[in-house]
Amino acid sequence: MLTDHDELGAWLRLLLTPGVGPETARKLMAALGAPQTLWQCSHSDWARVVSARIALAMAQEPEELQPLLHTTWAWLQADPGHRAIVTLGDKDYPAALLQTEDPPALLYAMGQIGQLEHLHASRALAMVGSRNPTPQGKLNAHAFARNLSQTGLTIVSGLALGIDGAAHEGALEGAIPGHIATIAMVGTGLDRVYPRSHLQLAHRIAQQGLILSEYPLGTPPRPENFPRRNRIISGLSQGTLVVEAALESGSLITARQALDQGREVFAIPGSIHSPQSKGCHALIRQGAKLVESAQDVLEELHTPDPTAQLPLTLEPTPPETGLLSHLGHDPVSLDTLQSRTGLDTPHLQAELFDLELAGQVERLPGGLFQRVVRA
Repeated sequence: MLTDHDELGAWLRLLLTPGVGPETARKLMAALGAPQTLWQCSHSDWARVVSARIALAMAQEPEELQPLLHTTWAWLQADPGHRAIVTLGDKDYPAALLQTEDPPALLYAMGQIGQLEHLHASRALAMVGSRNPTPQGKLNAHAFARNLSQTGLTIVSGLALGIDGAAHEGALEGAIPGHIATIAMVGTGLDRVYPRSHLQLAHRIAQQGLILSEYPLGTPPRPENFPRRNRIISGLSQGTLVVEAALESGSLITARQALDQGREVFAIPGSIHSPQSKGCHALIRQGAKLVESAQDVLEELHTPDPTAQLPLTLEPTPPETGLLSHLGHDPVSLDTLQSRTGLDTPHLQAELFDLELAGQVERLPGGLFQRVVRA
C-alpha cells in the first residue's frame, strides 16, 4: 500500500501525464522501474520506450498534480485503517487481477482493506444485470447473492441501480462474519457515490466489504468509465452471473470480458416475452451455463457448500391456486386477467390488491401486473 507522500506523487504524475494510460505506464515501468525511479531517468531514456510526443509530455509536470496529490494524501490520512491505494506489484494487490490482460496500475480501496491481499478469484463471483430489472429479476439477484454469500463467496458488482444494488444487498444479508461479503467496483473517484440513492448502501458495503476504483479522487460519473471498470468486476471473480440483461446491456460486456479472461459465465433464463431476458438467452445460446439455483453455480465453480441445508432453489410459494394460477410468470394486463378468470373488475382488482399487499404480485408501468417468486 502507498504510505509515502513522494511515492504517491510519482504514481499520480505518471498516470496524469497526457498519453500515458495503464498500458503505457506498465510499459514504462517494465523498462525503467517504479515511478520514483523512472522520473529520475532522462528524456532520452523515456524516448526509447514511448513516442516522442509522450516523452515530451512527461517532461512537464501536469498542472493538476499538486492539487490532486494534496487531496489524495489528505483522504488517505483521514482514515488509514479503512482507506488505501495499492499499486501494481504491491503485495496487497489482488492476485486475481494480475492474471488479466489490463490490470489497473492503481487501485483505490475503502472498507476492509486488510482483506485486499486475500482476495482470490476462486472465492468471488460477479453478479451483474439490468439497471431497470423486472420485480422478479431484482428478487432473483437478492436471493442468489444472499445464498451464495452464506457459503463464503464474495459477491462482486458495480453499485449501479437495479441488479447491482440488489446483489450487494443480498450479499450483505447473507454475510459470514470474517468474510468479505461484497465488493463494489465503481466508475467514479471514491470521494463520490453514484448513484446518490446508494449512499447508505455504500456505507454498509464499506463496513462489511470493499469499495474499489481505478479512478482518482474527484472523478465524476463519466459514461465511458463504467464499461471500462467492468473488466475489473469480472477479473476479480471466478465467474460472472448475469441475472437480467437486454441485448444492448453493459452486462454483456462484462460477460464477454469474463470469457476473455478465462472465467465462467452463468445466466438466469427468463420469460421469452421480456426484453430483460433477451441478453441472458443470447448468452446461453453462446455457451453460458444456464442456472436455476445458487447450487447450480456452486457445482460449476466446484465450491463446497457448507450450508447445504439452506433453500438454495427458488420454489414457488404458496402453490399455484386461485388468481396466481392465472397470472403465470409474464407481465399481464387487467383485461387479459379478466378473460382468463371471468371475474368482474371490482373483484379482480380486490384480489390483485391483496396479492400486492402479500408481496406476491407487483404492479408494473402500463397497467401490467406480474407475479413474483421469493426464495
